[in-house]
Amino acid sequence: MDRKNGHGKIIVISYIVIAAFLLLVMRLWQLQILQGEEYRKLSEANRLRIISIPAPRGIIFDRNGVPLVKNSPYFYASIIPNEFDKGNVVPLSKILSIPAEEISEKIRKTDLSPFIPVKLKQRLSFFEIAYIEARRSDFPGLIIETEVGREYIYGDVGSHLIGYLGKLNPSQLKDPAFREIPPYMFVGQWGVEKLFDSSLRGIPGNRIIEVNALGREIRLIREKPPVKGQDITLSIDIYLQEATEKAFGDRAGASVALKPDSGEILALVSKPSFDPNLFTGGMSYSEWSTLMKDKKNPMLNRAIQSQYPPGSIFKIVTALAGLEEGVITAGTKVDCRGGIGYGKWHFGCWQKHGHGVVSLHRSIVESCDVFFYETGKRLGIDRIHDYATRLGLGKKTGIELGKERTGLIPTAKWKLETRKLPWFLGETFHAAIGQGYIAVTPLQLAVMTSTVVNGGILYKPTLLKDAPPVIQARLKLSPENLKIIKTGLIGVVSDPGGTGWASRSEMAEIGGKTGTAQVVAAGKGTTAEKFGDHAWFVAFAPPENPGIALSVLVEHGGHGGAAAAPIAKHAIEAYMNSQKNVQAAPPDIFQ
Repeated sequence: MDRKNGHGKIIVISYIVIAAFLLLVMRLWQLQILQGEEYRKLSEANRLRIISIPAPRGIIFDRNGVPLVKNSPYFYASIIPNEFDKGNVVPLSKILSIPAEEISEKIRKTDLSPFIPVKLKQRLSFFEIAYIEARRSDFPGLIIETEVGREYIYGDVGSHLIGYLGKLNPSQLKDPAFREIPPYMFVGQWGVEKLFDSSLRGIPGNRIIEVNALGREIRLIREKPPVKGQDITLSIDIYLQEATEKAFGDRAGASVALKPDSGEILALVSKPSFDPNLFTGGMSYSEWSTLMKDKKNPMLNRAIQSQYPPGSIFKIVTALAGLEEGVITAGTKVDCRGGIGYGKWHFGCWQKHGHGVVSLHRSIVESCDVFFYETGKRLGIDRIHDYATRLGLGKKTGIELGKERTGLIPTAKWKLETRKLPWFLGETFHAAIGQGYIAVTPLQLAVMTSTVVNGGILYKPTLLKDAPPVIQARLKLSPENLKIIKTGLIGVVSDPGGTGWASRSEMAEIGGKTGTAQVVAAGKGTTAEKFGDHAWFVAFAPPENPGIALSVLVEHGGHGGAAAAPIAKHAIEAYMNSQKNVQAAPPDIFQ
């Protein structure tokens, strides 16, 4: 009996051993065959570390070879979650001088691989780097990483044009065009940085190193060097840009300067502006919120994203249309007695006592409203619209810098369709002097001025130096009529009684036109600054073969001759000086 029991126990034990062996074989099969690749990767990751090498971003230069940005290295502390002992969060927080809760939250929120570093503290000083490195052996998984930062040399000068960098936003993370870009990488989010981002960005490299249990590098396995982004040369002149912005002071407004023979943008100013250096290290929500809530709207590009009534600048259009259509000549005279009557309404001239009998030339020089009321009456609103749009007003210029406003040049049909009312003659009077429904952008007025003084060629504005000019239209305008207008604009600055006398310069002969655009009808309660008239001035120089044409707008600046004309003078003189003394020696840049 005992022998039978002993034999049975041996059989049971044998089955148990066989079953255990089979389980071991199955587990080995699972680990080596089914999950072999997964564990191989984990093992390799535990031994190897891939370090990303950022690509230096391309440098942006002005037209004279002056660098507007530079690349500079910055350092940040990161941890590799899989290698870090979470029990060391509190001691690490003391080393990095950041709350322990913040470290724990960043580790918890990461949705990446446990082997991908999580950034804890950015913009480390050299003292902080040395302090962390001396204690890094106590915190396996703690590493110092390097990134190539962007420094905007001129601060807020030209910020609306140059732009800034930022991390991928939620919509970009879903965009296939950004699929290959790491979510922590900075990309162009505004201006030229955004427009030419794919060229400027470059291609990151990487280093594969072998590390020990403490995360120390043992040897380099493989290295793929980064590819630097392409440099670009803009059409702008940074000295002209800087001088124009300085001339604005604390006033809000915009200015655009162009080369009349190519459409190259020499300067694009929007005031107030912002400092793009604030974005380079990552901006907190509170900082961004403060910027967005600023009542001065520093993020608004007034040069292309705001539209205003042009005021008397529009008289250039009315005069040219009148000459081309034959309703006036250079010898046409009108008697200005301070205004005209139409039914029960009175349409006044800015000169309340009148200008007396004026010709076309004097009406441009002294900006007589009554002369242009009469010219507008003879033309009618639809012909005014035709010439204005041909000169680039009331439509997008095609600049690829942001969401450009269209402006508005009305017609009788437009009013009937949108307001369900017929067009009245009084509205033509307003339109003829750039008031009423008419709205333009500073860029559009710069394009218009350039087209008038270059002989009638409408160029698409470009931001790149020496880019092939894009001609949008060759206007069939009489050279003689263009000369009459041009002579009148020179008289605005040079002739006695000219409204643009404040732009006279000893460096160059300047032609221009003042404009004062009414914001609201004058009356009780309209004396506050926010209801003040906008001040305009458009200009060009020199008269023969102009090298620069520009528009200047000072929001609520009052009279164009007093507020905007001096800015144009400073801008033109700065450009003339820049042309004589090109300072093209760039400072050292990290590339």
